[in-house]
Amino acid sequence: QVQLVESGGGLVQAGGSLRLSCAASVSIFRLNAMGWYRQAPGKQRELVASITSGDSTNYADSVKDRFTISRDNAKNTVYLQMNSLKPEDTAVYYCNARVRNSQPVYVIDYWGKGTLVTVSS
Repeated sequence: QVQLVESGGGLVQAGGSLRLSCAASVSIFRLNAMGWYRQAPGKQRELVASITSGDSTNYADSVKDRFTISRDNAKNTVYLQMNSLKPEDTAVYYCNARVRNSQPVYVIDYWGKGTLVTVSS
């Protein structure tokens, strides 16, 4: 099983920056994709950003040009740099790792416990 541990959450004022880290218990090059999701009160968990093993990235429209996902394979860590934070970014942020197999076909998602990001006005 892949264990994921997030860190870096906290309280920040609107317009500020924060960097989240996700440390994996396995070499992340073995994972097909990693990403960050968030869940705000009363809302479903949503994808914030993802990065594949081929280094392609994807971002939610709401965070494009503000957030950047990256990884350090040597440290088995994925980062989410969050700039120009807005109150609506307030949520619990979860690290996700995806393992995909083609023969046979299956997908397994692993999740961290989450780290709280609070953006004040």
